[in-house]
Amino acid sequence: KMLLQFCSVTDLVKGLLKCGQQLDEAIISYILYGALLGLQHLHNNRIIHRDVKGNNILLTTEGGVKLVDFGVSAQLTSTRLRRNTSVGTPFWMAPEVIACEQQYDYSYDARCDVWSLGITAIELGDGDPPLFDMHPVKTLFKIPRNPPPTLFQPENWSRGFNHFISQCLIKDFEKRPSVTHLLEHPFIRQVHGRDMALQKQLADLIQAQQHLGSVAKTRHERIHTRRPYLSCLQNTETIIHQLQKRYADLQIYTYVGDILIALNPFQNLSIYSPQFSKLYHGVKRSSNPPHIFASADAAYQGMITFNKDQCIIISGESGAGKTESAHLIVQHLTFLGKASNRALREKILQVNPLVEAFGNACTAINDNSSRFGKYLEMMFTPTGAVMGAKISEYLLEKSRVIKQAVGEKNFHIFYYIYAGLYHQKKLFEYKLPEKKPPRYIDNDTGRVMHDIISKESYGTQFDAIQHCFRIIGFTDEVMHSVYRILAGILNTGNIEFAAISSQHQTDKSEVPNAEALDNAAALLSIGSEELQEALTSHCVVTRGETIIRTNTVDKAADVRDAMSKALYGRLFSWIVNRINTLLHNAESGMNVGILDIFGFENFTRNSFEQLCINIANEQIQFYFNQHIFALEQMEYQNEGIDAPMVDYEDNRPLLDTFLQKPMGLLSLLDEESRFPQATDLTLVDKFEDNLRCKYFWRPKRVELCFGIQHYAGKVQYDAYGFLEKNRDTLPADIVVVLRTSENRLLQQLFSSPLTKTGTPYLPLLWRSLKTEHPEETTNMKRQTVASYFRYSLMDLLSKMVIGQPHFVRCIKPNDDREALRFSQERVLVQLRYTGILETINIRRQGYSHRILFDEFVKRYYYIAFKAHETPLPSKESCVAILQKAKLEKWALGKTKVFLKYYHVEQLNLFLREVIGRVVTMQAYTKGWLGARRYKKLKEKRTNSAIAIQSGKCSRVPLYHR
Repeated sequence: KMLLQFCSVTDLVKGLLKCGQQLDEAIISYILYGALLGLQHLHNNRIIHRDVKGNNILLTTEGGVKLVDFGVSAQLTSTRLRRNTSVGTPFWMAPEVIACEQQYDYSYDARCDVWSLGITAIELGDGDPPLFDMHPVKTLFKIPRNPPPTLFQPENWSRGFNHFISQCLIKDFEKRPSVTHLLEHPFIRQVHGRDMALQKQLADLIQAQQHLGSVAKTRHERIHTRRPYLSCLQNTETIIHQLQKRYADLQIYTYVGDILIALNPFQNLSIYSPQFSKLYHGVKRSSNPPHIFASADAAYQGMITFNKDQCIIISGESGAGKTESAHLIVQHLTFLGKASNRALREKILQVNPLVEAFGNACTAINDNSSRFGKYLEMMFTPTGAVMGAKISEYLLEKSRVIKQAVGEKNFHIFYYIYAGLYHQKKLFEYKLPEKKPPRYIDNDTGRVMHDIISKESYGTQFDAIQHCFRIIGFTDEVMHSVYRILAGILNTGNIEFAAISSQHQTDKSEVPNAEALDNAAALLSIGSEELQEALTSHCVVTRGETIIRTNTVDKAADVRDAMSKALYGRLFSWIVNRINTLLHNAESGMNVGILDIFGFENFTRNSFEQLCINIANEQIQFYFNQHIFALEQMEYQNEGIDAPMVDYEDNRPLLDTFLQKPMGLLSLLDEESRFPQATDLTLVDKFEDNLRCKYFWRPKRVELCFGIQHYAGKVQYDAYGFLEKNRDTLPADIVVVLRTSENRLLQQLFSSPLTKTGTPYLPLLWRSLKTEHPEETTNMKRQTVASYFRYSLMDLLSKMVIGQPHFVRCIKPNDDREALRFSQERVLVQLRYTGILETINIRRQGYSHRILFDEFVKRYYYIAFKAHETPLPSKESCVAILQKAKLEKWALGKTKVFLKYYHVEQLNLFLREVIGRVVTMQAYTKGWLGARRYKKLKEKRTNSAIAIQSGKCSRVPLYHR
């Protein structure tokens, strides 16, 4: 009965558009007037709707306007006139609401409904909200970054309507008008005195549309997925068997549609030489065996052909071969984009080895494990020549500097520099001992110094790192500063503290042996006494009075380690920033991004670092699911394509458990970190009280542990040290001392403000630095590691969604790093949790490429039409192109062409051949015309010469004849 009495605004507009009509502006103003009155009533009662859109504005058969669906509305109170929960339907969400998902402690007020109404006004005019053809996840990145949207053709509408929309869509909500103010807008006031007539006009329009049956439902909602895995055992066995057979033949690469599976061979293969690079250059993918170079070439060709940025997402467990895959992709892209400047190519090839020396380390399961996330953007000219590069680094595991788990090591660079300086007999210059290793790299096995001295690889790597520094453009002076800071960190770790008692204090600490202290201070170019004072005491300003408080031995040790972590973290960021400066190109162009991020980890003991790493992997898996499954299946429904739905494991609920505010795991961690009396035990209790979902559990008889059911399996986390690691407190006294350094590099590192992702903002203009003690009060607001982590994820995703993605799934064939050993059980587990088995189905049955008619015709019209023709962007034009290219198993939707994963490659090759023939014909034609002109010109010159000769002969006297 309700469906007969009401229809949504969206239904009405869609119905009119199907008939080639649109709403009259007077009717639009009447509908908006009704919606504004409803919102005014809500706001006067301190209620925010938070989901205003066409589908939530219902029209009665009598022409009445009703605002409905209060499922996500919120009540404001006298003490809380703002909200900070990010909810709503993506296309209509206001920038400030989206920001609450991305920015810590952000909030909004009732004017978020005004923005949504402005988007609804555009929907009333155009039939769809802005960005309607984009995936909802992408809109959440686009809306805050794009300028305020407008009607598709503003010139077709009145100035009043355009101005009303522009007022609703002011991005700064503090300057955005309220609902009450908008009711006085001239575009709305035109309804006054005409409301009865407009209501009847609208009622007639609704009845006419219902009679025609052209009202249809269109909804922009969340995607619903079913969770079971595929259960076709026979297919699974076949897949595993094929992979095992190929692996035994050292064929480590396999395609799943356009996705590459890469099995780690655990040995060097001779398939990456320049000869192989030549094979994978602009050819049909099926022409050569599967290869990592083919994925790089697909991204490169896609960038050139479609003039669009690309990104290659490499994922897999720790030890699956992601970092090596990233190296090979950079190598091949550098080959494909041969720059005229050979030095630039050499610089780009040196970037990964240099950054990995500082950001990678040996773990229990991987000798070269990435301990940070890296997104490398290679920049190209419109013609495809590489012209620069840029690195974005995320979530460096700084805690590794001060302590490593049993069987693990510190960052590679510490061992490389120690070995290099030893063999150059420069350890004394950098105040490093020859016999006993510094505490930060001593792993209690007694073999550290033996390995440093005897292993040639360490010394060789040091030479290689110096070569990388110089090729990229670092000066010897800068390299010397870097080495001094690294040596300073190692000496800082050797500073020890002892407790001393006095008449009034029993918790004071001192440095009993000043050698390490003096060495660290000398290497860091700071005062030894100032450093000792900053380590053993701290200043607090209370009511304008400065109080010096002493540190206990444990507190002093914590300050020492915090200083070391900060030194290394900021130095790493500075090196990355310096690389970007040296490889920067001011010219605009296209880019291919390569994501190499730490793989999923599950150790015997998992701490805060593993939690962050695994949440990041959950986010990458969610992105994969959205692109491969959710977006594709949503488009089938919207476009009316008859394609089977593929079940897949959607990890969105688990991501919400981690990231949502205010009750997500990270928010609860931040909240507990603000309480000085909180402990790791109270934190786990808080998790248990608030995270009541099937993904979280707490093991019995282990107080400080909790478990998470990740997409890749169950992981138990040890919460010991969670709060301290999240706070990551660096006392202001240490910052002040380091700012006084005579080393200008070190000065800069601690004079630069931190960005939202926790890295220093560089470069910083030199300015006078205050050296007095900064104020430190109990209400000073500090960012936590969790908040930096949240921003880092958002920044990474904002880069990824811009480009066309290409996926490389790295698989670890066994846990013992043995060549040619294939564990069916381990491989199957990885294929299941990464969604590869479901991907096989959707690639076999579905359409991975969906292209709008207009774009398809513009891109490929040469295939079926002549150059001087201008075909319409219609279904008929698309069919003509597809038939001319002799493609099969394609489909046409309402607005898009649906193609298999191999169709686009076939079309591109066909187009290249057609254009090649055209170019060849043009060359022949130009040659023939040129030859013809030359022949005519030659004949003309010959005739002219004869004529001149004849004229001369006629004037010669007779006696000369």
